[in-house]
Amino acid sequence: MQRVCYTQCVRRLCGPAQSSRLLKVRNIHRSLRQLRHNTSCTYPKLFFLVQEKNGTTNVMEDNKPWALISEVGGQGYIEEVMDILKQHFHIICHKDFLQNSAVQGPKIQAMLMWNTFPAAEPSLLRLLPSLKVVSNGGVGIDHLDLPYISSLGVKVTNTPDVVSDATADIAMGLLLASARRIVEGHQLAVDPNMTYLSQSLMGVEVTGSTMGIIGMGRIGCKIAQRGKGFDMRILYHNRTRRSVEDERAVGASYREKVDDLLKESDFVMLAVNLTPETTALISHRELSLMKPTATLVNISRGPVVDQDALVKALRSGTIRAAALDVTHPEPLPRDHPLLSLSNVLITPHVGTNTYTTTRKMVQKMVDNALAALNGQSIPNEVKPK
Repeated sequence: MQRVCYTQCVRRLCGPAQSSRLLKVRNIHRSLRQLRHNTSCTYPKLFFLVQEKNGTTNVMEDNKPWALISEVGGQGYIEEVMDILKQHFHIICHKDFLQNSAVQGPKIQAMLMWNTFPAAEPSLLRLLPSLKVVSNGGVGIDHLDLPYISSLGVKVTNTPDVVSDATADIAMGLLLASARRIVEGHQLAVDPNMTYLSQSLMGVEVTGSTMGIIGMGRIGCKIAQRGKGFDMRILYHNRTRRSVEDERAVGASYREKVDDLLKESDFVMLAVNLTPETTALISHRELSLMKPTATLVNISRGPVVDQDALVKALRSGTIRAAALDVTHPEPLPRDHPLLSLSNVLITPHVGTNTYTTTRKMVQKMVDNALAALNGQSIPNEVKPK
């Protein structure tokens, strides 16, 4: 039906017309853009290239590659970024794809993965014989089986750099909100039964305190920059020590042993990738080393923290508080004990959720995918170790 609609539009506009060819071309583009905007998630080939030859207007068929995405809305892409995707790809949503996978499967050359979906499982990948690239939105690729995907001759990419600022912002936001009990203050301020301003809502000082960052990569360095702005003392632990210049730039001091960092810090910030080595990196022993006045902030991945150990530490007063943008699973079961603790602040993995950063991420996903499809050097290829 859609193809008929497009064809009728083209015939109507390209037949004998009283107007000039210039007006005709302009109308073709305008009509086809509107048609594309109003269609569902599946986009058939569009006739949008117009060529002038010997005084005749010819409408050429476009040859954009096909890409599989999760969905628009819900857990998928926001509408505000779809223009970036549709500019370079014919898009088909996972749900529509499954209704006719035998026909659609051989067309798909790129999978544009957002919030880990569509899941790159063998059952799906077997339906995509022409797939050349899985372009992941975000830095973490712990949800991808790199050796298996690579064995199929499929490239994998991610989007570092563009997420660093927004993630560092949410890290400092969580730290400040927990330290100054901002959410509790809001709840008191809007309580219809409140008749006076209580002075009992006391927080802890951020300025001049010590922040220990575990994981001093791109995001860790951005967090350190923000901490420096609050005159915080910055400690860090990393697999590899940063250069003297990097340390001086943010006023950071290296701690070779993570135990020393835990003992000294008022705020422990987790900014590591999820690997077998960092799974349950913070558990009973590590929490017991922290100050009873300390706060744990996690913006990396949920499994980096042993949540059972964290619940116990928070209930017993081993540490003061926790502020988490990530949990395991996400979302937590509604009866999970972390949700009922007053000294826990949880946000639903929104570290990169700004319009600016999201558009940058999607653009980088597209750039990576197109490079892979065109046989060019891929800016952010991730290879199995």
